[in-house]
Amino acid sequence: MTILVTGATGNVGRNVVEQLVSRGANVRSLVRDPSKANFPAGVGVVQGDLLDVESLRSAMTGVSTLFLLNGVVAEEYTQALIALNVARDAGIERIVYLSVIHSDVYVNVPHFAGKFGVERMIEQMGLNATILRPAYYMDNEITIKDVVTGYGIYPMPIGDKGVAMIDARDVGEIAAIELIRREQSPTPLPRTRINLVGPDTLTGASAAAIWSNVLGRTIAYPGDDTAGFELNLRRFMPGWMAFDMRLMAERFLSDGMLPEAGDRDRLTTLLGRPLRSYRDYVAQIAG
Repeated sequence: MTILVTGATGNVGRNVVEQLVSRGANVRSLVRDPSKANFPAGVGVVQGDLLDVESLRSAMTGVSTLFLLNGVVAEEYTQALIALNVARDAGIERIVYLSVIHSDVYVNVPHFAGKFGVERMIEQMGLNATILRPAYYMDNEITIKDVVTGYGIYPMPIGDKGVAMIDARDVGEIAAIELIRREQSPTPLPRTRINLVGPDTLTGASAAAIWSNVLGRTIAYPGDDTAGFELNLRRFMPGWMAFDMRLMAERFLSDGMLPEAGDRDRLTTLLGRPLRSYRDYVAQIAG
């Protein structure tokens, strides 16, 4: 039987593919650009995207389990609904969907609200799925590394409520574990949700302090300027996306992105090891 991975060339998707291969799974990937499909030997590649119904039908032929990941794009909600409908038509009864933590709380943030809509579709259609809800990825910090090291400030307006950032490698491994669990079950397993969080609850000040410790010099946290954050993002992403990110940051400030009781214990039990820490990740990218 075959596990199909969408979003396979991205940061999380590539980790999912590698983890599945290491566990002996038969893996197929759906990619827009096959030239970027530098996967381990034996991974099947189908060219297409989540708005191309015929390529989806081709990719899902003979597939038993689906990992559905779609990025933050304007058509994200439509992509996911199309993919799930095609999967249902193909008889796929084992699904792992990558949502986001607090999708039901950050209701005004477009990419959160879209993912929550997909979760509701999964429920209403009675699809057998694991819904993974990751917190903010540590890996996004690579985009601010030059600002931190060059200007001596930590520019992410994450406030003082706390954000439980997680390493994408942990996300990929947990996703692979869930995919294998569903794939190997003799009958489709019931729907479940899993919050994916890191071991640390970080504030703007504590993140800056970790950077200071790793770099051996003071890194300041200038505060919670979400308007300035949006303005900076507009330099390298579409305006609608920069605004989406600003709205997310405003919910960091008002609500935080916190784990629920038992989340961390559940994840360390699944992995059989500790979760990767923010300090170790910063040391890795600052090195």
